[in-house]
Amino acid sequence: MVESRLHLADEAATLACGAALAAVVRPGMVLFLEGGLGAGKTTLTRGLLRALGWGGNVKSPTYTLVEPYDLASGPFYHFDLYRLLDPEELELIGGRDYFSSDAICVVEWPDKGAGFLPPADLLIRLITAGGGRDIVVCSGSAAGKTALVEWQPLIQGQFSE
Repeated sequence: MVESRLHLADEAATLACGAALAAVVRPGMVLFLEGGLGAGKTTLTRGLLRALGWGGNVKSPTYTLVEPYDLASGPFYHFDLYRLLDPEELELIGGRDYFSSDAICVVEWPDKGAGFLPPADLLIRLITAGGGRDIVVCSGSAAGKTALVEWQPLIQGQFSE
């Protein structure tokens, strides 16, 4: 497993970190975002989507469970499972159909979907710290390891470690 840890001083740094992730994330990848309320999960996703070409609003799909985005690179699905009462609810909304080889899936609160989600290629933890947040990114697959290795030179010197 490859791991990277950074400190993101503010919202702009979180957006920039998401943009750097966009350069290495590929269709078929699954990203799990963990962190408390207000830790920056949706902000990171916003940076990722903006860098992938999305110009519209990016909101947390807290009440809809999933927000789809049609990008030039293919489908992008942003899940927020915070309000999920039972992981089986993912089956009822056709959750497995979203995780295809041409889609990028970002899942906030993945623990709520345990047993019904595929494994993560990248596991991203955001921890509120020192007026900003710390981000820990771990690979969960060979694709995730490759992405993290490619990501390292992109973030070098941009954020404090």
